[in-house]
Amino acid sequence: MILTLAWRNVWRNSRRTLINVVSIALGVWLTVTSVGLADYSYRQMIDDSARMGLGHVTIQPIDYLDAPSLKKTIAETATRQESIAAHRQTRAAATRITGQAMFASASRSIGGSFLAIDPKQESRDINIFLRSLVEGEAFTNSEVRAVLVGEVLAKNLKLSVGRKLILTAVDRHGEVVSELFRVCGIFRTGVVEIDGRMAVIPIERARQMLHYAPDEATMISVFVDDYRNADVVRDLLATVIPRDAASVLTWRQTQPELASLSDVDRGMNYLFLFLLGLLIAAGVLNTSLMSVLERRHEFGIMMAIGTRPGQLSAMILIEAASMGFVGLLAGAILCVPWAYYLIAVGLDMSSVMGEDYTAANVLIDPIWHITLYPGRMFAIAAMLFTLTLIAALYPAFTAARARPIESLRDAA
Repeated sequence: MILTLAWRNVWRNSRRTLINVVSIALGVWLTVTSVGLADYSYRQMIDDSARMGLGHVTIQPIDYLDAPSLKKTIAETATRQESIAAHRQTRAAATRITGQAMFASASRSIGGSFLAIDPKQESRDINIFLRSLVEGEAFTNSEVRAVLVGEVLAKNLKLSVGRKLILTAVDRHGEVVSELFRVCGIFRTGVVEIDGRMAVIPIERARQMLHYAPDEATMISVFVDDYRNADVVRDLLATVIPRDAASVLTWRQTQPELASLSDVDRGMNYLFLFLLGLLIAAGVLNTSLMSVLERRHEFGIMMAIGTRPGQLSAMILIEAASMGFVGLLAGAILCVPWAYYLIAVGLDMSSVMGEDYTAANVLIDPIWHITLYPGRMFAIAAMLFTLTLIAALYPAFTAARARPIESLRDAA
């Protein structure tokens, strides 16, 4: 009986109920949009940063992060890579060498960084430089004297496909070494600092130049499908790699600037969601309290014929829960076509973002999409539903305190 009465009472004042339902639905829409856009931007920035060389999880020499040097290496990279591939949590792994270098052409010299890769281990999915080629093509042999250069670097050194580039670095013994390469491709990531200072070379040629052993490198970059699982993968790999042989670090440790940026942005997003939840709860509180005050006479009669205070409180809470459920359902219906549009098409924000789409040296896509994680969507629904019930606690308490005689006398 209480359930039936509560449902009828919800629609007794349909205009007031519809206002509440619409506010909850709009709250769901705003929350899903905000969280979805934020999750997409975090995933895109972190994944693109990982593709620039370090991966989501990085296996590198001990203390390499504090003092990077080509003198510090990890050995048995082939064996370690087999161990990494055995874990289901990992999507791919690539052995790489990275370091500082001086690039010289016939016109001038520029300082920068190089990344040595094995083309057999690399793909466009895990290497942003391969997917960003705008001229030429990538090398397919790890021993050739071929190099990929950034578009800005090529412009500054007056390079084009087929031209020669001299790379100078300090080898593992502290000796200055140089190697002649020929440009086979030019990439454009959109990050000026990367495009102006980065070159990609074959890993076997780099090993010969730096006097590395055939299985030595400065890192193994590990990639996962979901960056949120980086800590789990790090812990798994730490069990098979001796602590005194190498360090196993997540993207948060290797890229602290990006981690701090995402944490601050996520905190601001949570603050916005909290304020939005308070507004929705205030609307539900106002509606429920007005309904209770208007029905004091009704409550007096119900209590006079034997209705217990707890039953009145339950009825008010059920009314709020009904409004919350209908509001969530309406919000879900509102979100479905909107989410589909954002996933398939997205919002073109290039007109308001200007020409610089970077943050923490990572490219930000000017076309905004959303990423919807089922667990997060469930948490949003649970949060809004819980806030609706919490907002109805005081009106329910007020209804339970009603005295039959006083309520009937006041109504008369």
